[in-house]
Amino acid sequence: MNTIRATRRLGKDGPEVFILGLGCMGMSDFYGPAEEAESLATIHAALDAGITLFDTGDFYGMGRNELLLREALKGGKRERAFLQVKFGAQRDPAGAFLGFDARPTAVKTALAYTLKRLGTDYVDLYQPARLDPAVPIEDTVGAIVDCVRDGYVRHIGLSEMGAATIRRAHAVHPIMAVQLEYSLMSRSLEREILPTVRELGIGVTAYGVLSRGLLSGSRRQPPAGQDFRGHFPRFQGENLQRNLALVQALQRIAQEKGATPAQLAIAWVLSRGTDIVPLIGARTRAQLREALGALDIALGPEDLDRIARTVPADEVAGARYGSAQMAMLDSERPTPRA
Repeated sequence: MNTIRATRRLGKDGPEVFILGLGCMGMSDFYGPAEEAESLATIHAALDAGITLFDTGDFYGMGRNELLLREALKGGKRERAFLQVKFGAQRDPAGAFLGFDARPTAVKTALAYTLKRLGTDYVDLYQPARLDPAVPIEDTVGAIVDCVRDGYVRHIGLSEMGAATIRRAHAVHPIMAVQLEYSLMSRSLEREILPTVRELGIGVTAYGVLSRGLLSGSRRQPPAGQDFRGHFPRFQGENLQRNLALVQALQRIAQEKGATPAQLAIAWVLSRGTDIVPLIGARTRAQLREALGALDIALGPEDLDRIARTVPADEVAGARYGSAQMAMLDSERPTPRA
């Protein structure tokens, strides 16, 4: 049986954080309206449960997500939180994405605004949201190194970077963790990226562990309104129906284990290695309680094999993002051959 520790270390020499992190994006953007009071209560409940790592981005809700965390961490709670912040995504007033800016001057400007919005003197882990194709990763990381030296950043991370880029960044300064999508339905990082970060002693903070809610078993219809998942191939037309069939098969295993499909999916990611910290995107206290229940599930080798066979990655219908967004992912580009 798997032995699940209450904490995991971020990287070979990094800090210990709770075994699950809380992804706060959906509290301010992308998944439709959220209740601020419930969001604050969920963050407080996460802290009470021992969760320490909170993931945000300066472009989530155009800064609103950082302001939400500021409010939630008042009264001495900041020191109990490990804040992981992404930067660099550019958006227009309507919220449309325009690209990424990771120039050294932009790095430091973005950090200055983040510190003000969060009401803190430092960020625990700072990372570019995507690779800026116009800026060498060495220049971007070098600018964050300046911020580390000045005490504004504790650790450096990356998000959705490929193996070659990770190596180049790590040569400039030790990278503590890389944020990547990882779930039963999204396993591309296993080919090159996961072996690379393990060789270098870099941790992984895994987002999308429920494949944007598909693996929760609660979705039956395509997303509508302000829910951006409606633009993703996996949630469209015949793709959605094929993917829901996989989830129904997973649900049968979950029932045998006395769990929900979401709990089984989280437990599967937890099983992939003690260097991986899954980020749960709970927007409510009820969702948080369900996610924490994954820590009580023991999965043996036969269970894990059966789960993987029930949701084969090559049978998932549709890419995790639309074609334009997939083209922005350095993590999905094959490593150039020498």
